[in-house]
Amino acid sequence: MKFDAAPSVTSKSRAPFSLVYQDELLVAVNKSSGIAVGGDRWDETKDRLDKLLTATFGRVYTTHRIDSGTSGIVVFARSREAHAALSRAFETRRVKKTYIAVIHGRVSWTETSCDFPLVPNGDKQHRTIIDKYRGKKSFTRFRLLHGAGNYSVVEAEPETGRTHQIRAHLAGMGCPVVCDPLYGKPGGGRAGGEGVFLSSFKRGWRGDPLDEKPLLNRLGLHAAALVLPDCRAGKAELVLNAPLSRDMAALIRQLEKRS
Repeated sequence: MKFDAAPSVTSKSRAPFSLVYQDELLVAVNKSSGIAVGGDRWDETKDRLDKLLTATFGRVYTTHRIDSGTSGIVVFARSREAHAALSRAFETRRVKKTYIAVIHGRVSWTETSCDFPLVPNGDKQHRTIIDKYRGKKSFTRFRLLHGAGNYSVVEAEPETGRTHQIRAHLAGMGCPVVCDPLYGKPGGGRAGGEGVFLSSFKRGWRGDPLDEKPLLNRLGLHAAALVLPDCRAGKAELVLNAPLSRDMAALIRQLEKRS
């Protein structure tokens, strides 16, 4: 897999997304980390991607969501008919979803899967927990891409769409996503600082630890691709790809060099 970085979106006058695809039925964007896809029932004052897109493209309809901390591909419908068709495709698991995650630990497997049943636990932090009695069926496939130091880069393909599914599954497997405030390790894996630092996996690093900046200091999870089935009238299967953000791409390149 080629880890291209998305163009930087830094101007205060620009929305935190880049356009991936649009036609008369849908619009797909590469979302930055830190913004919610739609309304947050816990905090309605937060910025919302759906409102930003409505201001740019006209009325849009939410068909699926990714976590606010997760970057990557999100698709919105532009009509009620397209919304119904796309929503059914997601609900019936006919949309193929691919994520890239940087995780703690050097995993021993090349490919594996996880089927821990999941359920929201209702606490103030809104975690999803593993519960074999009350949890709903959940299934994720994983493939190892790279590993260096005490980190691995994996590809994840969730078949079900539970809240925080990939994050909860990886944490339950003992290898949580880096910089995950809900399921990860305190301090991002390094005492005295949040994030993933080059010094933590580059042998012979000789910089000043007081001046070192993290390569990544936000949730290390990216929605890399969606494959939409031919669920829209007169439209064939559609493959959508979202390049990695610059920070995550830089980290993965450094890990790849030392794998």
